[in-house]
Amino acid sequence: MSFINYASREINCKIVYYGPGLCGKTTNLQFVYQKTAPDAKGKMISLATETERTLFFDFLPLSLGEIRGFKTRFHLYTVPGQVFYDASRKLILKGVDGVVFVADSQEERIDANIESLENLRINLKEQGYDLDKLPYIVQYNKRDLPNVMTVEELRRELNPTNVPEFEACATTGEGVFETLKAVAKLILIDLKKGK
Repeated sequence: MSFINYASREINCKIVYYGPGLCGKTTNLQFVYQKTAPDAKGKMISLATETERTLFFDFLPLSLGEIRGFKTRFHLYTVPGQVFYDASRKLILKGVDGVVFVADSQEERIDANIESLENLRINLKEQGYDLDKLPYIVQYNKRDLPNVMTVEELRRELNPTNVPEFEACATTGEGVFETLKAVAKLILIDLKKGK
């Protein structure tokens, strides 16, 4: 849930990028970080793991708009994709305001996507959240590769509730900011409702 800092007049919101290993969560955040003006971002903090190249989490405050005279600051996190980091995933989801599920569009990764999405639902439920009631976006990443499923096939498997969805190629940045803006907008709508 968002944190209000009255001294700095800021509302802090947490967005978590979730998905299977090597789906592009970290690449999304790195692209956003590189393209964001230096005065609009904080430090990116990463904790590398011993066993893989995926970052443990990234932290990036990003200011967007005002609500009732308060600046809105978004903190972006990724979770580790591998199942054996489940405790870390749960910890990172604490206090979440919005979720981006990054799906790997490659045919051979559909089972990993489904498993990760189910894991997201379970981990949120354990903490009292319902994915269907959170600001939530699905991003179909790696659309530039030759062996991708159609968006219709991915939607059927990964987006049965028809939340907003975006095609992306995080390495080139296609769809990255569109995804971020969409989840941020949903969070702002929730905040304005007073949730």
